[in-house]
Amino acid sequence: MEKYTVGLIRVLTIQDEELLNRHGKIIEKAFPELKVISKCIENQPKGIYDEKTEEEAKPKILRLVKEFENEGVDAIIISCAADPAVDEAKSLVSIPVIGAGSAASALALSYGRKIGVLNLTEETPKVIKDVLGNNLIAEAHPTGVTNTLDLMTEWGREEAIRAAKRLKEKGAEVIVLGCTGMSTIMIAPILENEVGIPVIDPVIAAGAVALHSLKRLDAWRGNE
Repeated sequence: MEKYTVGLIRVLTIQDEELLNRHGKIIEKAFPELKVISKCIENQPKGIYDEKTEEEAKPKILRLVKEFENEGVDAIIISCAADPAVDEAKSLVSIPVIGAGSAASALALSYGRKIGVLNLTEETPKVIKDVLGNNLIAEAHPTGVTNTLDLMTEWGREEAIRAAKRLKEKGAEVIVLGCTGMSTIMIAPILENEVGIPVIDPVIAAGAVALHSLKRLDAWRGNE
């Protein structure tokens, strides 16, 4: 099977090789046709958590986007639910650039029209709000959770399940995870099992959109 190569950008500085490659491994497992190469931005150990850090990250992300294009990847994923620098990247390179937030939101709309967003701590990323529009009917986050490490604890998981149930009680038919940190620990299947409605993982959604983009281009070129 011929594989497509995808460059994946992590928007926090990660020294641990296994952790750096985790989102890529999740995508490769879900979509065996994709081979993922991961890189991270420099000097942002806490990643992006407000407007200031997003602005600081943008030029670093765009440098990696250009680097990936020069290395000949077929598509690029920016693995952050806020889609930082995605619009700028799309006008910078000629290959598909996918943001995890817009990918998850678009995919959620194919499952239902009443969408709830489960965030880690902060409010729903703007790009998710923009894509969902009036279909966004509820937002929640786990009480007391401040980072993804908290979600790895028993109480953190329980709080995430409670928050997801609150979204369902408010009428949500589908839940979007508003933080790719939740993808890192693969919490979507746990929530889906506990709550009983589809839970959209932003990293897997980005992989799905990347594969669709590349298949579409191949079909147009007659390479099905």
